[in-house]
Amino acid sequence: MSDNSENTGAVSAENAKEAEIFKEKANEYFKNQNYEKAIELYTKAIELNPHVASYYGNRSFAYLKTECFGYALNDASKTIELDRNYVKGYYRRAASYMSLSKFKLALKDFETVTKARPNDNDAKIKYTECNKIVKKLAFEKAISVEENKKNIADTINLDAMAIEDDYTGPKLEDGKVTLQFMKDLLKWYKDENKLHRKYAYQILLDVKSWFMAQPSLIDVPIPDDNKFTICGDIHGQFYDLLNIFELNGLPSETNPYLFNGDFVDRGSFSVECIFTLFGFKLLFPNHFFMSRGNHESAVMNHMYGFDGEVKAKYTAQMAQLFTEVYNWLPLAHCLNSRVLVMHGGLFSRDGVTLNEIREIDRNRQPPDEGIMCELLWSDPQPQMGRAPSKRGVGVQFGPDVTHNFLKVNGLDYIVRSHEVKNDGYEVSHDGKCITVFSAPNYCDTMGNRGAFITLKGKDMKPNFTTYAAVPHPNVRPMQYATSLLKFMI
Repeated sequence: MSDNSENTGAVSAENAKEAEIFKEKANEYFKNQNYEKAIELYTKAIELNPHVASYYGNRSFAYLKTECFGYALNDASKTIELDRNYVKGYYRRAASYMSLSKFKLALKDFETVTKARPNDNDAKIKYTECNKIVKKLAFEKAISVEENKKNIADTINLDAMAIEDDYTGPKLEDGKVTLQFMKDLLKWYKDENKLHRKYAYQILLDVKSWFMAQPSLIDVPIPDDNKFTICGDIHGQFYDLLNIFELNGLPSETNPYLFNGDFVDRGSFSVECIFTLFGFKLLFPNHFFMSRGNHESAVMNHMYGFDGEVKAKYTAQMAQLFTEVYNWLPLAHCLNSRVLVMHGGLFSRDGVTLNEIREIDRNRQPPDEGIMCELLWSDPQPQMGRAPSKRGVGVQFGPDVTHNFLKVNGLDYIVRSHEVKNDGYEVSHDGKCITVFSAPNYCDTMGNRGAFITLKGKDMKPNFTTYAAVPHPNVRPMQYATSLLKFMI
């Protein structure tokens, strides 16, 4: 099957030729991992000749790389509409469905591929793996009623976990996190060691109890002359997290932090990141804050590596306990009644109030729609109004939506994360919407800088610190991800 299956219609020979030139240039940018530029050039090729399936297929792949799963799905479907024999279109669509947790639809496309290419072992493997996920989810759904009656936390017996004589790592003092424990933990992790399972479980049980007592929206007071730091996505990049503390100081009562979701997944040091953050939460509970991101969910953790990493370093039971803890993470923080911080963004309807956010029943997996979903998934757009999300989940919101929300709630601006930015941050919507992303050279491929925001209580003016990635041990990103994603990364 040709990559250039086409129905040229009324396209002139000149336009068709120019479109091919754009496609070739786009392919080069794609190979060099400049996906945004590749998308721009594939789009130009499509504008000149909208009848070539491979243009949409290639752009779909680039959209997958930039996590625009909704756009990737649309392009993949367009390739199939243009050429039902274009097998890569089914691959791309299956990948898009996978990323949107629509596993049954993904399975149907993988099945189409295996029928079209019966001797393709890669296609057979993907079909088999996807089928396993579908069956596993069906089984879990069938037993979920019974499972919901018990908490994993209630089944943990810390007394039965002995500390081996040869364990020389950090130790909790009387079961509590101390500053010395945290300093020892950072060094222990930096040297690629593992925290003892008894202490790991203790931290999870204690932090779950703390989060359970919190509302879905946390009000954070910041005194006039005090500094406050906001960090965006970390995504399992532990050595870059250490660098943030090197640049900005360790968390303390006089150096408070808010980490704004997506602590785990993709990066292969997610366990180290999350226990570091949870440890500081327990040490400074009123001066260290954590918001839930879209990757603090069971499906995302299964696909993008955290679930596999926890099982590799600890147990399947602990992976289930993490899901329980994540369900209790707060969804947003309001700083000095002036700035709202959430992982994703704003809403598909006007008039949402802080009280509505405060009252969200969050102890669950993120839903596919509604304000809890949108807090975790939405993105800003430069155009006015709203549009369907490029991710296929949440909504895209314009400057007018932001201004309206701020006016309704008496706020100055919003801070959100969720998107890679070349400089680690972006100021949009007339300065009223700020994105901060703290994982530099995301997935070891994107070449972006990381950033964090510091502000003072007096004026709440955001100041940006940017930084490059630091070296890390030779463990590649997505090491623990589901094998089905390997053709997407």
